[in-house]
Amino acid sequence: MAVVFPHLDSVLVERVEREGDALRVIARSRGEPMPCPSCGTATDKVHGYYRRRLADSPAGGAPVILELVLRRLVCSNLDCARQTFNEQVPGLAERYARRTPPLATLVAAAAVALAGRAGSALLAAAGVLLSRTAVLSALMALPEPATRAPEAIGVDDFALKRNDRYATIIINAHTHERLDVLEGRLAVTLEAWLKAHPEVKMICRDRSTAYAAGARDGAPQALQVADRWHVWKNLIEAVEKASIAHRACFSDPDHGAARGEGPSAQRTRSRHAAVHALLAQGASHGQIMRRLHLSRNTVKKYAAAERAEQLIHGPKYSTTLVDPFRDYLRKRRAIEPSVATWTLLGEIKAMGYQGGSTLLYRYLGQGRADGEHLPPTPRRLTRWITTNPAKLTASQQTRLEHTLKRCPELQAVTDHVRSFAALLTADHDGNLDDHTARLDAWIDKVRADQQVPALRSFAEGLLIDHDAVAAALALPYSNGPTEGVVNKIKLLKRQMYGRAGLSLLRKRILLDQKHHG
Repeated sequence: MAVVFPHLDSVLVERVEREGDALRVIARSRGEPMPCPSCGTATDKVHGYYRRRLADSPAGGAPVILELVLRRLVCSNLDCARQTFNEQVPGLAERYARRTPPLATLVAAAAVALAGRAGSALLAAAGVLLSRTAVLSALMALPEPATRAPEAIGVDDFALKRNDRYATIIINAHTHERLDVLEGRLAVTLEAWLKAHPEVKMICRDRSTAYAAGARDGAPQALQVADRWHVWKNLIEAVEKASIAHRACFSDPDHGAARGEGPSAQRTRSRHAAVHALLAQGASHGQIMRRLHLSRNTVKKYAAAERAEQLIHGPKYSTTLVDPFRDYLRKRRAIEPSVATWTLLGEIKAMGYQGGSTLLYRYLGQGRADGEHLPPTPRRLTRWITTNPAKLTASQQTRLEHTLKRCPELQAVTDHVRSFAALLTADHDGNLDDHTARLDAWIDKVRADQQVPALRSFAEGLLIDHDAVAAALALPYSNGPTEGVVNKIKLLKRQMYGRAGLSLLRKRILLDQKHHG
């Protein structure tokens, strides 16, 4: 008994019986004096006996029922208003308890990890038969961990229902402990929480304007720290806009038709010219819609583009079985331009080509084997520009340099991006004044450069969130831990299949760290 049921040391076990598929453990109290719950007077005078049945943790996969024979005691204090009281067994059979502490701990762990239906299934496999509602009730009855708001917190939002309902998660920026879950992601939501916790001195957040306003109004004493990853992401988006705007600079004139001068590109140029011609005549968007038979969003898109090249997207080629033989095909056709495709097919089949003739004909017809390299797409060029040069391959570095020689504007963009990357990756030594001065110098330089309108827009955005961005450059804090918690929340949401409300999800978010870290 001491090995299998060590938690029963406080009672005397009389016998263990098999009751169907379950085990029944019959025990009684040790008969020691018990204090009266009203006056505290110890007594062992028995008024009568009663039985309690509690579910216990399974043994050998079999359910266990603990049947306790307990006393009803008489208080020996004649002045006590309570004449009799039921005996309790602290740590084993508390008042109103239906499960022993070991089983309650097991049920709580399954409920926090898996919630109702899945938790019930796991417990059944372990020998504990509980309905999903019983598991959920056990979960909701658990107390939330006692926490105190630290000086530094992280804030982020997550979707309860995408594009419809959201919630806010707040964590300790030092220990990554989850502090609270708030319904909604409005500024007033965060503002109210911060006013209730005036001890907060630092707030790590993404570049959400709502959280910026909530932090400013709710905790004016706190320093806001923008997330460096989001700042860099905003810069990448600006670089991609610049790459699209200057697509014509790095498109290969020898393969223009293959890269974007087909019927779709011609239609785009025609529509762009027609929209801007009507705009020059003073026509409204609604008039242009009716005259050209276009949707309002299409008219807005064409009107916002200064040049048609910004709207022309080249074909997106996926990886094919021919790609490993591209260099061979290019060199072979350079030596013998009139070589038949069927001949090339036989040659590359001998080299291990597993595809068919149709794929090869299409590949060659698209011009993908012509020239040493196809012009990069704007997205690929953006990736090269925003990647550390030391991490680019020799081929990528050469192609990037060749592309930038054709476009001074993109060369200017690249120079600004690399100087900003140096700011972003510098030592976060806490010298706020020094990093603020460097940031201001970079912003002034970009705003004065007329060649980079997309980056100028990005720099204007930095001015709006200036202090938080400067703090991000100077301090080692980031919103990465909060994003990590949001990823774990997504797992919890998927386990629940969207069938429960925020109260249950909030309980699991706050308790999950206690059980699983």
